[in-house]
Amino acid sequence: MNSCNKLMSELQVQDALYQPGKFWREASKDMLEELSQHGISSFRSLKTSQNFFAPTYGVPGNALTEAQVEQLKQTIEEQSSSSKQRDYIAEFLSGYSAALSDYRTLLASEYCPESESESEPKINLLKFSESNVGQPTEQFEFEGNQYSRSALNYLLGLSFLRKYTELSEIKTVMEIGGGFGTLGEIVHQVMPKTKYIDIDIPPTLCCSTYYLKEVVGKNRVTTEQDIESAEKINVDKLKRISLLPSWKIEQIEGKVDLFVNFISFQEMEPDIVTNYLKQVVRLNANWIILRNMREGKQLSTEHRIGVESPIYSEDYVKMLPDYKLVATNVWPYGFKTVDGYHSEIMLFKRR
Repeated sequence: MNSCNKLMSELQVQDALYQPGKFWREASKDMLEELSQHGISSFRSLKTSQNFFAPTYGVPGNALTEAQVEQLKQTIEEQSSSSKQRDYIAEFLSGYSAALSDYRTLLASEYCPESESESEPKINLLKFSESNVGQPTEQFEFEGNQYSRSALNYLLGLSFLRKYTELSEIKTVMEIGGGFGTLGEIVHQVMPKTKYIDIDIPPTLCCSTYYLKEVVGKNRVTTEQDIESAEKINVDKLKRISLLPSWKIEQIEGKVDLFVNFISFQEMEPDIVTNYLKQVVRLNANWIILRNMREGKQLSTEHRIGVESPIYSEDYVKMLPDYKLVATNVWPYGFKTVDGYHSEIMLFKRR
């Protein structure tokens, strides 16, 4: 955690546009407290991680508590239900049913008939299998591969993207707010000729750095320590995986083929997102794929952890006048919550 503490200290003196907004100022306090108590090696099992950047299908992602789940299981047992009924309820409560639904969507989206085998994409998203670094409390196995909710979110996003462009043509992926590093792991496994750059704030950056160093090897990762004294950061000279703090984005030079933001712009303030997107435009991104709440995030006036000003889907269109909105999707590649909110994918292409 020494390097993380150093990054936290550096963060305090940066421009406000590169510091966390209201949502993440509060979330970071909770994260740092848990990380200091339990250590980073088990970060995926921590409640703050699961609440903020390591999503689950079961508790807490299903809005139930562990106590409520146990009570429901006990009720079923007391009613002398059949084993089939108990198994059905167990799969539902654990999140398995929801994960299987997403996996089936991915299978259908990636399906290629044998008659079209010659045109089958060289990049096979179905070959991905997630590691267990970070001690996740929830992972599901489908056809021999391991998946978390985070992994299936990204795989569905990439499958949606490839309906408009071939993934093999993407040589550099940049992400802002990349969670614990899932997209970097996917790129490393199934897109062997592609570089991945994640821009984030600590302490989340500390978790993704730990995760990807463990997954791909320390020598294959560029971190802030490697470019600390550099005035300019050339994309072409970076290693295949790079994890850099938010305030370094202005120093990056070169070309980005794809920019990604999944479920984190919604947690930032509009001026912060506007600035980040200006940097993305400066780096000539051909494609931009976003997945965020259409209706914005909860307000800080109503919740301890919330935003001061929500960002709506139409705001991203206004922030990107040089890009055409090619497509949007909630079902089946995004998600609609039980209370009516839309986690919407938006795909933009440079005009």
